[in-house]
Amino acid sequence: MNGISLVLALLPLIFIFLLLVLRRTTADVAGLAGWLLALVIVIFWFQTPPGVALQASLGGVVASFPISLMVLTSILQITLMLETGAIQRVVVLMKAVAPGNQVVQIMIINLGFGTLLAAMGATPVSILPPIMLAMGYSSFVAIALPAIGYDALCTYALLGIPVVVFSTFVQLPVNEVGIYFARFMPAISSCIALGMLYIVGGWKMIWKGLLPALIAGVTAGLTALVMNAARMIPLTGVAAGLAVILVELAYLKLRGERLYDRSVLTEQDLITERRMPLWRALFPWLLLTFFSVLINAPFLPFYNWLFVQQAMPLEIIPNEPEKIRLWWQAYFWILVSTLLALPVLKPERGVLRRTVSKWLKRAPRPMAAAAVFFALAYLINHSGKGLDWTLADPARNMVNVIAGASAAGFGRLYPLIAPFLGLLGGFVSGSEASSIAMLTRLHLSTAQQVGLAGVVIAAASGIGGGLASVISPAKLQNAAASIDRIGEEGQVLRVTFVIAVVITAVCALLSLVWAYG
Repeated sequence: MNGISLVLALLPLIFIFLLLVLRRTTADVAGLAGWLLALVIVIFWFQTPPGVALQASLGGVVASFPISLMVLTSILQITLMLETGAIQRVVVLMKAVAPGNQVVQIMIINLGFGTLLAAMGATPVSILPPIMLAMGYSSFVAIALPAIGYDALCTYALLGIPVVVFSTFVQLPVNEVGIYFARFMPAISSCIALGMLYIVGGWKMIWKGLLPALIAGVTAGLTALVMNAARMIPLTGVAAGLAVILVELAYLKLRGERLYDRSVLTEQDLITERRMPLWRALFPWLLLTFFSVLINAPFLPFYNWLFVQQAMPLEIIPNEPEKIRLWWQAYFWILVSTLLALPVLKPERGVLRRTVSKWLKRAPRPMAAAAVFFALAYLINHSGKGLDWTLADPARNMVNVIAGASAAGFGRLYPLIAPFLGLLGGFVSGSEASSIAMLTRLHLSTAQQVGLAGVVIAAASGIGGGLASVISPAKLQNAAASIDRIGEEGQVLRVTFVIAVVITAVCALLSLVWAYG
């Protein structure tokens, strides 16, 4: 029975994995199919009342709001910026940065600007590939680098939403759990920087650009540590991205190389430059950064008021209220900054219509994908509970079944396995936050059984979930589509898969060391 229970507990994730890899099913459809399969298994094998199973799933949908609504509002903002020409103006800026030093250029655009974009809710895999292609890089490089650059501080993407989700599951304050992720960042970001160079030119490129790559990676990681120590977690990605850009420019300055050269711009680039000043193009992000600092600065009263006093608990699952925190959440302030930017961007009525039309086409499915994986996570977490929402038999809970098998199979070496489970979870769900939602309670339960630090292990799994961006079919296809190279993502995946596994192994080793502390 235990063997059958283990197979059935794992079957929904295996099923989703097969749909993504073999059938190339979209994440939302694969997630929905996996949830339906899990629902049947939970009801008929793990003996969960249908009402409890459905209510748990609804609780997961509500818990997904920080990421699902973030997807909704960030797509609206980036679509507006694309339609008004704001993004094109930013692209022109990036094309002229560090034209004489390829390594520094790669670090600034993909590690610096890529991290900054991801932190602000934009998608580097949509924006950066055309820039890389226009700068003379191959389509292979143009697809691969933005995808791996996404991973550098993925935990702090979307203004730190993965950390917010993690805090819910480990039941610790957001400002306390961020450091568990940040301590991985110097090593992980440096590995990613070196991985970028390997993609461009193999080991020869790594030796050529070792110093500026390490400078970029360490800068990103140390900035993450500083921002988390300062309890400004939502701004970690923004600060790290800006720090990488500034440090790499300083490196160029010390070497006496050009920082900016407009001679590389085409006539169309110059027209775009004249059409819109840079401050106007950046205005939505400047507003968002301002509001983010305002509501999260520890020396101001707004964080305590908005995060604690205005928590707005909504109880879907008995005794486990979900705290909505509408006025603090990043999606609210993305919407506010987008609306306030309208008078500055001055979109014509036709532009607004196109923006809304494209937004309604683009946003629902990624939003649904985020929601359905949270529903799956909550269904798994609450499996086996009765009508009174208590767990009479631990063997009827999917998390307990998998945790028991993991503890028995791996013992005190489990910290080596957790990041790879996170990598799988991120690949399957398409998001670090969803991977965290699905796996955190499993890691905590397993760690408790083997006597190790569960929060450290769960954080390492989250890092692994973030590293899945570089092998995510959806993200790679998105990158390929942005430069009309659909079909090349498979070739990219064969290389990036190895890099993702190697970096995950580094994370696993760090997890093993720190889990014993």
